[in-house]
Amino acid sequence: MSVAQDWAHTQEWAAQDKTILLIHAAQQGDMQAKETLMVSNSPLVRSIIKRYLGRMVEYDDLFQIGNIGLIKAIYGFDASYGVRFSTYAVPLIHGELKRYIRDNNIVKMPRSIKEMQIKVKQSHERLCAALGREPGVQEIADELQCEMDDVLLALDSLRTPFSLDEAVFEEGSGSATRMDMLEDTPSSTELPDVLALKHCISQLEPREQKIIALRYFNNCTQTRIAQMLGLSQVQISRLESNILEKLRNKMAK
Repeated sequence: MSVAQDWAHTQEWAAQDKTILLIHAAQQGDMQAKETLMVSNSPLVRSIIKRYLGRMVEYDDLFQIGNIGLIKAIYGFDASYGVRFSTYAVPLIHGELKRYIRDNNIVKMPRSIKEMQIKVKQSHERLCAALGREPGVQEIADELQCEMDDVLLALDSLRTPFSLDEAVFEEGSGSATRMDMLEDTPSSTELPDVLALKHCISQLEPREQKIIALRYFNNCTQTRIAQMLGLSQVQISRLESNILEKLRNKMAK
């Protein structure tokens, strides 16, 4: 071991010993020691909560919940565990954040949808093993003997909701949120065209309506739609082109 490595190793152990002394003091009621530990470990909390951004919870709220996990780690840590304090604290911080998001989820789903989610997951695993590939939505529906719309609803409900205040991109010192990216309400001159388009879409075949909805309202890729409908990407591309041409012809009449 080089002199530099030996020095770094010595400093590392000194820091660990200092942390253990502070933890022991905090557990004995020393509020200053607790505050010192909270400040020195705040970068750890901030690095963890980055994984939970975009779940309709404010950053400051996540930071406060993460600190609750950190406090629990301070009072629960024992040097005899033989691990670093940070190693012990990480799962406790994660646990508090996951519990908070689970218990305070703004979007409450009916029990029937949650049960369908479980069935779809299990069916997906069975079909993957049996087919040796990703099954399509129709294949899952057939295996469960249910409507394809029920499978689509279960799959869509598994997607994590996002916040309209979430930053979409940053450029220089400015940034744009999802709210900024939303289009304005159609003006009085545009409204007739919007209503006409809705009417034309309603006249499409059910599968055509589904493709348009997934492609242009749910922002799904052609590959994703192909997987959901049990078709190839080429087929979806051809169908989409035909549907758009049909809509153009209808709108032109």
